Amino acid sequence: MKLGLIGTGTIGRFLLENINIKDIIPDCNITAVLDERPKARHELPRLAKTFHFTPFYSAEELLQSDVDLVIECANVKTAQQYAPIVLRNKNMLLISVGALVDVKLLDHLDNLTKTNQTKLYLPPGAIGGLDIIQAGKMLDGLNEVVLETRKPAHALLEEQVECEKIVFSGNAKSAIEKFPKNANVAITLSLAGLGIDKTQVNIIADPQIDKNIHTIKGRGEFGEFMIRLKNNPSPTNPKTSHLTSLSILSTIHSLQKQIVIR
Repeated sequence: MKLGLIGTGTIGRFLLENINIKDIIPDCNITAVLDERPKARHELPRLAKTFHFTPFYSAEELLQSDVDLVIECANVKTAQQYAPIVLRNKNMLLISVGALVDVKLLDHLDNLTKTNQTKLYLPPGAIGGLDIIQAGKMLDGLNEVVLETRKPAHALLEEQVECEKIVFSGNAKSAIEKFPKNANVAITLSLAGLGIDKTQVNIIADPQIDKNIHTIKGRGEFGEFMIRLKNNPSPTNPKTSHLTSLSILSTIHSLQKQIVIR
């Protein structure tokens, strides 16, 4: 499988290192990297020598290449810009799921995939339990999904607090609008389950913790479940969860396997 990459930040470098250098996924290589910014003409050739890929400075040229899947791991603005272009003739793995808070864009991408017989993949990222939610949703058997995101107080509040403080409680739609940095988790959970209007989100500032903690609860005809994740940061960037990078690598790996566990 030949991969195209948009974004060479923390996650992009992680994928280049593990796929192209360490060969973690057999018969899979990132063969192309796209960056249309003027400064890329100076930066990409250096990276290309290290990680053995072909640099592209035009989206159209990338899409005319033989890559099988394009991976976006840049930011929401980049995802919004390139997803409609890529899905015209290539499958895509979208990391900046926060872009899909735009319902019109989501509908547009859905129509593009159907018209062009392409697929848009969304990795679980920093959370888990999506398989249970999707299974529970079948036959309208999912009744409730609640996400509690607990972060170090200084990440959410300017003032110092001694005790935990609930800074938001409401549906995912409002949470995404007021706390866009939590958008990826809330949107992924909503798309897998009940949607942004019916998914409940609680965001808590906690001065006693030093990492993000996500707790997901679900209830339906299948029963109940609760999953809690205490995510360590990326070794190279404290703003990125290490599990997010691993999730993307796992998603790519699953596309190569003949026996798939979802």
